Amino acid sequence: MSANDLILGFDTSGPWCSAVLLSGDQVVADLYEDMAKGQAEALFPLLEDLLARGGASWKDLSAIGVGTGPGNFTGIRISVSAARGLALALEVPAVGVTILEALAYGADVPVLACVAAPRDQAYIQGFGTATPCPAQLTAIADIPSDLREPELRCVGTAGEAVAQQIGAAPGPAVYAPGSAIARIAAERWRAHCPAPAPFYLKPADAAPARDVPPVILDDDS
Repeated sequence: MSANDLILGFDTSGPWCSAVLLSGDQVVADLYEDMAKGQAEALFPLLEDLLARGGASWKDLSAIGVGTGPGNFTGIRISVSAARGLALALEVPAVGVTILEALAYGADVPVLACVAAPRDQAYIQGFGTATPCPAQLTAIADIPSDLREPELRCVGTAGEAVAQQIGAAPGPAVYAPGSAIARIAAERWRAHCPAPAPFYLKPADAAPARDVPPVILDDDS
């Protein structure tokens, strides 16, 4: 293997498994699979395949980058848990990267990162935009047209819908999720980073159980 730091980046926050092995600024191996479900079973075999294609092993890794969302709750938990477990076992840093950051990474124009959400909503965040647009979950119909500006590119799974709403141009992200996450992790891993944590932007759809919990009786009852 090269003497360069070897960074593994992966993401399952959307209907995909995306993973990249990065050495310096060179992609050693790259795997992407569209996948609406089944990431829990597919992730580690895909990562093993990625390492094999790159001629590397787990012990060669310098750091791990992982997508933290927002997006699919189950997919986010799968990736974040895997990254934290691997970092602990391998004694390497793990860096959390939002999919919104990943979508905007490498762009040379203002970007509105747009990730599709249920009920005609989108997770959006502006990068390099004249009008500040912090990360948020919003109805697409409520996104104001004053976010439009020259050269603005709307990227992501909701990019076309948001672009149509505000009168801007849609466009592709510069990098696939795993590649962008690996590149961002390569820039950050030497600094102290908190352990990756899910970035949800909304509460889970699952409601708390309605059943009354059982009463625990002690021996004197």
